[in-house]
Amino acid sequence: MKVYKRLLVSSLIALLPSFLMAGEVEIKKNLIKAMPSLEIQSVSKSEMPGVYMVESSNSEILFTDESGTFFLTGELYTTVGGQINNLSEVRKKKIRSDKISAVKLDEKIVFTPKGETLAKIAVFTDIDCGYCRKLHKEVPRMNELGIEVSYLAYPRAGVGSDSYNKFVSAWCSDDKLGALTLAKNGRSIPSKNCKNPVSDQFQLGQVLGVTGTPAIVLEDGTLVPGYLSADKLAKGLGIL
Repeated sequence: MKVYKRLLVSSLIALLPSFLMAGEVEIKKNLIKAMPSLEIQSVSKSEMPGVYMVESSNSEILFTDESGTFFLTGELYTTVGGQINNLSEVRKKKIRSDKISAVKLDEKIVFTPKGETLAKIAVFTDIDCGYCRKLHKEVPRMNELGIEVSYLAYPRAGVGSDSYNKFVSAWCSDDKLGALTLAKNGRSIPSKNCKNPVSDQFQLGQVLGVTGTPAIVLEDGTLVPGYLSADKLAKGLGIL
């Protein structure tokens, strides 16, 4: 009898993954049938009982029932602990952090502090954006405060635009930092072309929800749109 019970338990454990996967399979089947262009990255149970979270390739998050028959978009909040917490934004921050971290170091234009690095930010930037140029003037102060600044391209006018070509020229320059600084100061730089990540970074920005520049992404994935002075940023990061 004991042997029989052990075999029964083992069989149930072996079947458990298929039971857990049933909801995921059904959700994918029904959503893709209705939206063939939807590229689902993952399906998982959300913190709300009976509700599943579906992540798409463009980082959009859907919430569905266990069959994928009903779904909604938007923000999911919780009041656990007597405080309001945006669970959707928590997940989006993780996605941003992971995707930014996946960008290779040699594909970024990085301004590094001479001393100890206390914090790192990634900035989606446009060469001709006025507030991007204003933010770039703060980079020396950011470095002085121990903040490393990694630039990612986001030419707002799109691939092939004048701003796009300027960023490509800066990236292909032998002195990327100097060329980018000259271009952001409104100076002409030699036109250059080479294999570059500018188009990929522009697409990445769109996936991560960047709608304007500058767009600052903190290490934890928090997206901070617009211009901030170096000191105000440092205070927000807990450095000052």
